[in-house]
Amino acid sequence: MDSKEYDVVIIGGGILGLSTAMQLLQRYKSGKIAVIEKESELAGHQTGHNSGVIHSGIYYRPGSWKSKFCVDGVRKLIEFCDANEIEYDRCGKAIIATDESELGRLNDLYERGVANGVEGLEIIGPERLSEIEPHAYGIQALWAPRTGIVDYVKVANAYASRFQELGGDIFLDSAVSRISTGTGVQEILTDKGAIMGRHIINCAGLYADKVAEMMGEETNMQIVPFRGEYFTLKPDSQHLVKGLIYPVPDPRFPFLGVHYTRNIHGQVEAGPNAVLAWAREGYSKTDIKLGESLNMIRFPGFWKMSAKHWKTGLSEMNRSYRKNIFVRDLQKLIPSISGDDLAQGGSGVRAQAVAKDGSLLDDFNILQGNLAVHVLNAPSPGATSSLAIGEYIVGLAVESFGLAV
Repeated sequence: MDSKEYDVVIIGGGILGLSTAMQLLQRYKSGKIAVIEKESELAGHQTGHNSGVIHSGIYYRPGSWKSKFCVDGVRKLIEFCDANEIEYDRCGKAIIATDESELGRLNDLYERGVANGVEGLEIIGPERLSEIEPHAYGIQALWAPRTGIVDYVKVANAYASRFQELGGDIFLDSAVSRISTGTGVQEILTDKGAIMGRHIINCAGLYADKVAEMMGEETNMQIVPFRGEYFTLKPDSQHLVKGLIYPVPDPRFPFLGVHYTRNIHGQVEAGPNAVLAWAREGYSKTDIKLGESLNMIRFPGFWKMSAKHWKTGLSEMNRSYRKNIFVRDLQKLIPSISGDDLAQGGSGVRAQAVAKDGSLLDDFNILQGNLAVHVLNAPSPGATSSLAIGEYIVGLAVESFGLAV
């Protein structure tokens, strides 16, 4: 570990930490900036396990941080990909109503998207839907032609390369175990030794609340991990999906429901569900960390959340263990799909912030302090919005830390 002192140390080498690092050095050119990451590679968790969708900004309440960051973030992301020759595809997304009870919510999504400045949205009927997605069923759909797909690990690594070109340092295999806050300098103890930094930006994702806790912050929330499990369509069945096919989401939950996603490499994923994980990096059913599980169930917000959503939780568990239930839900969007079309896919873990009152925090939550900026909740569309969020964090850091830019 380098012994020099840094002006700012960014904890977390995911897409948000790397976007922030790159943009901080672009603005604060004389700064000494470091990124520390606990894994041996960058972007290995939420960045590397998401579906690769470039969200257009339809779902988010007008005026929310999500709506602001997403619409601005899409534009910045596309410009960055063009400038750095990163492949993307604006394949479009169809959000499909399969029942009349969903039509009101579909129209609400259209109005929300228009209010957020999303271009090209249109409500379409079954004939137009069959032209876009010939195998899908719906009585009406919202067509979002500007929604796209990209490889976010490539994007994150491009941020990292630019950061290092500007003189930034990245330390891998450096899990943080303790932070000692002092006057003028903070000592961050890692697996590779101590690193000194005058200020800290916490982009630790699934462990963001723990890092904040190490610095004595009272956050009034805790990260509760939810695993999303996917199937993939077998090669002979990939023709059933042309782009992105989504159901009309239930506004009571921050999850979008099982859907179909064609990724930039040509594979099609079907899912995910949303089941409670018993480890913060619990990518499989057998991944259990007793200490993390006990910490989770000691949190009063966990039980309040469970009391509110236990029926949904049981339904998601049922779908996780019974493939036929998963297939039945997928058939609502593509009736011809069968279990024979599906192969076991991967999974991801969402760092869901839960408040002490049991509410699921839906919007971005960024805590500003004198010594640190903590990104406590950055769910989807965090990757899409990474440049816009990073720019905002840099603004907070310059203001809070008194950096001379």
